[in-house]
Amino acid sequence: MGFSKDNLTGFILALLSSGFIGASFIIKKKGLRRAAAASGVRAGMGGHAYLLEPLWWFGMITMIVGEVANFVAYAFAPAVLVTPLGALSIIVSAVLAHFILKEKLHKLGILGCVMCIAGSVIIVIHAPQERSISSIQEIVNMATQPAFLLYVGSVMVLVFILIFYFAPQYGHTNVLIFTGICSLMGSLSVMSVKALGTALKLTFEGRNQLIYLETWFFMFVVATCVITQMNYLNKALDTFNTAIVSPIYYVLFTTLTIVASIIMFKDWDGQSAGSIISEICGFIVVLSGTILLHVTKDFERSSSFRGNYTPLSPTLSTRLCSGNGESLKHDVEEGPSSEEIGYFKFTLDDVTIC
Repeated sequence: MGFSKDNLTGFILALLSSGFIGASFIIKKKGLRRAAAASGVRAGMGGHAYLLEPLWWFGMITMIVGEVANFVAYAFAPAVLVTPLGALSIIVSAVLAHFILKEKLHKLGILGCVMCIAGSVIIVIHAPQERSISSIQEIVNMATQPAFLLYVGSVMVLVFILIFYFAPQYGHTNVLIFTGICSLMGSLSVMSVKALGTALKLTFEGRNQLIYLETWFFMFVVATCVITQMNYLNKALDTFNTAIVSPIYYVLFTTLTIVASIIMFKDWDGQSAGSIISEICGFIVVLSGTILLHVTKDFERSSSFRGNYTPLSPTLSTRLCSGNGESLKHDVEEGPSSEEIGYFKFTLDDVTIC
């Protein structure tokens, strides 16, 4: 299926977003290292000298540019296309870390990169066309259709159960609790971001949508969902090993976002069964590549850790349900600090915290 002009614009913006965000991780890490060398206290140990480091701020600006590009991409292309492309930022980060930070990229990690690229190509080729929207009222009609209201209601019920029942009891022992809250709220935030981005796009085209209360309501929903995401993603990152949190969050967030978009914006309406199956296959390949990248990274760190301390490493299932990986996260000097990894994207990524 050929690309429409809007789809092409959204695709290019999503690629630029991944490039800027992936590069920003490396720039910020260089800044964190430089600040730690100057002050003697790493950010992960409570140091804040990085706030005076220009290189770290350059990395922050680079990430903000990437997030803005990602935000605008949703106004032009469907979430089914934009969201999975967030995985490409992981590839950019991994490759730059290999050459700039001298962090070894394992052969399986290279395979993970290839899988992410191959899956992304499949998704791009079979992506649905962006639906033409002429006013915020059309988006409101989509958001109030019974199927999407049922989805929103289900998400809110699950979030409340997770926050008030499961989080106090199991939040610090089961990684799925905090990441589940982030992912569920994240799917709603992306829908609101797309609605808000479309309203702003129409406004810039001369059809002012800021005069409608609905536009401001979507802005309020974005703020509410993002604050909730920030809170619980930071809790997950602070409690569990990043190599476990990142792939689980990406899988849950991306899957739920695509489901929400399919329900609200009818992304798959008019597509053939072959195209839909191809998109699903491409998505699975991207998810597999992302998980492989993170598992490989964790394997490298675990191997180094075991070589100096212990002969065994806990299994994935043990760490998911009973271990938080704190010793691994804090004992490896080259691992990312809490400030460096305290981020998330609407696509994956989508708003940034540092």
